[in-house]
Amino acid sequence: MTPFVPLSVGLFLLSLASSETVDPSVEDLTNRNADFAARLYRAVSSRTDENVFLSVFTLSAGLSALLNVTSGQTQDQLLQGLSLTGLDPQTLPDLFQNLRTVVLQGSLAMNLKQGVAVLPSRGFQVSSSYLELVQTKFGGNAQTLAYTVPQEAMDTINRWAQDQTGDQVQELVTNLDPQTQLLLATTAYYQTRFSPSFNSSFTQDERFYVDRYHVVMVPMMFRADKYFLAYDRLVKVGVLKLPMADGAAMLVLLPDEDVDITTIEEEVTAEKIQAWIRQLKKTKLEVQLPRFLLERAYSLRNVLQALDITQVFQDDADISNMGGAKGPKLTQVNQKSVVSVDESSNDITTGGGVSVFSTLPPRLTINRPFIFIIYQQSTVSVLFMGRVIDPTKK
Repeated sequence: MTPFVPLSVGLFLLSLASSETVDPSVEDLTNRNADFAARLYRAVSSRTDENVFLSVFTLSAGLSALLNVTSGQTQDQLLQGLSLTGLDPQTLPDLFQNLRTVVLQGSLAMNLKQGVAVLPSRGFQVSSSYLELVQTKFGGNAQTLAYTVPQEAMDTINRWAQDQTGDQVQELVTNLDPQTQLLLATTAYYQTRFSPSFNSSFTQDERFYVDRYHVVMVPMMFRADKYFLAYDRLVKVGVLKLPMADGAAMLVLLPDEDVDITTIEEEVTAEKIQAWIRQLKKTKLEVQLPRFLLERAYSLRNVLQALDITQVFQDDADISNMGGAKGPKLTQVNQKSVVSVDESSNDITTGGGVSVFSTLPPRLTINRPFIFIIYQQSTVSVLFMGRVIDPTKK
């Protein structure tokens, strides 16, 4: 196996020069979302040994949209669970709209396709004012469904997910309880476009060590260039930043060979990643990264309850009827997201893949399980979090 090269990289904090241009309220919401994203990721990853992929930004938007029709203990729990304690729920829609405007701009808005839907049962009214709020502030949709006819409701939800993601997400839901009162659905698709891009002509099959007993062959992309790297000697993890052409970037967390990935996951917090950022340095490096496609679907009710978001699922949940009267309890939260990581590039003239250096740089081969975080660079807003245990599996 290729020896680990000490690294260093950056995520959640902006450089001093750029942070001065960020609205403090947007930066605060970004940091709060990052904290929720890390806690959600740890809760999901601790429940499975498989690949993980979460669209944390869309889930934050969906739960925040729902928060606006809650009150009492239900609202307090949601605020705490989303790391939003101390914020005025009445101002949150405008804050989220400001964040979305900054994050989803330029080519990122084209590469990232996502959707949020608040879907109560047909017995509960959705007011025009709430529908407008969900649409304008959170980029989502709110409509009633006849859950008593499960197949019809599933077809409607799945068509919506296809429309939101350009047909990239199929079958967001595969079964529905006829007693469903309120469903929150989120979906997303993202096509990575690295800058500088990997050149497919340098891609070749290499070994990927799923564990000490299981080795698979995967298409391994290659590029020699200058990258931002960091290395945490206490945690024994390296961090590699791979920028993208649309203003996003991928952060790759690679444990040392003798370190289990679950040990690293326990350390992935907003604060810890901020500490890694302070070690940021640019260095010459040859990078090998496996090509992979992840398609992950989750029912997140139990996960959110593990984050102490429980009241919203109870019969006595303080949720208005989307228009003022007593409303439904939240029955389920469904998410399905897809990410494609390959050599794709927006720049058809890009033909590189190898930079010429006077001396050969060290090589970093991502050939064992790793964690990745995709974020928008100007605000450092976390969009996705995931891990790759086996790149040959979705």
